[in-house]
Amino acid sequence: MNNETVAMLLAGGQGSRLGSLTYNNAKPAVFFGGKYRIIDFPLSNCMNSDIDIVGILTQYRPYILNNYIGDGSAWALDQYRGGAHILPPYMGQKGGRWYSGTADAILQNIDFIDRFCPEYVLILSGDHIYKMDYSKIINFHKDKKSDLTIAVMEVAWEEAHRFGIVNTDANQKILAFQEKPAQPQSNQASMGIYVFTWSVLKKALLEDAEDETSGHDFGHNIIPNLHAEKKQIFAYPFSGYWRDVGTVESYYQANMDLLDPDCDFDLNDKNFHVFSNNISRHPQYIGPYAKVRNSLICDGCMIFGQVEGSIISHDIVIHPNTKIIDSIVHTGAIIEDGAVIENCIVGARARVKCHERYLNQNNPEDEIRVINS
Repeated sequence: MNNETVAMLLAGGQGSRLGSLTYNNAKPAVFFGGKYRIIDFPLSNCMNSDIDIVGILTQYRPYILNNYIGDGSAWALDQYRGGAHILPPYMGQKGGRWYSGTADAILQNIDFIDRFCPEYVLILSGDHIYKMDYSKIINFHKDKKSDLTIAVMEVAWEEAHRFGIVNTDANQKILAFQEKPAQPQSNQASMGIYVFTWSVLKKALLEDAEDETSGHDFGHNIIPNLHAEKKQIFAYPFSGYWRDVGTVESYYQANMDLLDPDCDFDLNDKNFHVFSNNISRHPQYIGPYAKVRNSLICDGCMIFGQVEGSIISHDIVIHPNTKIIDSIVHTGAIIEDGAVIENCIVGARARVKCHERYLNQNNPEDEIRVINS
């Protein structure tokens, strides 16, 4: 077992910006690309990076996620002592409390990390789609003798205000850090992937816990505090495919990227497998008069109507004379004869009524939500 690095995967987010996709499900457990769930990507990255101790911090609606991960065997994370560990909020003799921030989530699991006496702790998020060999950023961290290394990538300037932004010198040392700034000073964005020297992080977490004014968050509190203390903080540049799928718009676009032949994100790369614990389903059926164009169709679907530019999740029934355009239809929904849906999201197990039209409008029963709201 390699216990030099322990990975901590933050997978407890509610994902409210994903609308009905997370109505009864944790964001990391949402389906992606037909076969996968979002959490498959950081777990597969760990396996491909020879990191075999992963703490998975759950909170919001954890049942589906916990059941899906199981003992971690789908990602070869079922080792004795090591492997995947589900870590819900701590419940002690004096009661328990929810995680109150990303840093607090790690704080509540200090004892878990200390069991393995690691040199480094890798902090990951459960709502990103990407492939990364974490051993490269860990080696970069070692070479720089860094206290904290932040994975960064260049983003469009108009999007920079949505991220933590760093300024660096020629040696990649971080000179300034801005969390979601109104006026970004650079377009190097934090990917929410951190490598900490454990002794430095542990001290920072304990000090932050004593600060009653803190939000106990990495971006707003821990990182700025370490920078103020003149710790050695470096940026690790990443140039591959990476998408934060925390909104309906970004989730939709990331799925549609899989249909783009020029996209550099290959799920069939034999040198870097993405693993899944997905249970096999019966194949989809496309009826003789159905029209399907530029769409992602998952297993178990029966399609008799027209589908364009859309994501059709598992076990969907789409009746004849229907049109679904630029939309997301979630698991188990039924689209009745003649219905028209455009630029909308249809919730799980929803039934869209016969000959109704849903064109960029909200449904008060939360069965249909607008993609570009």
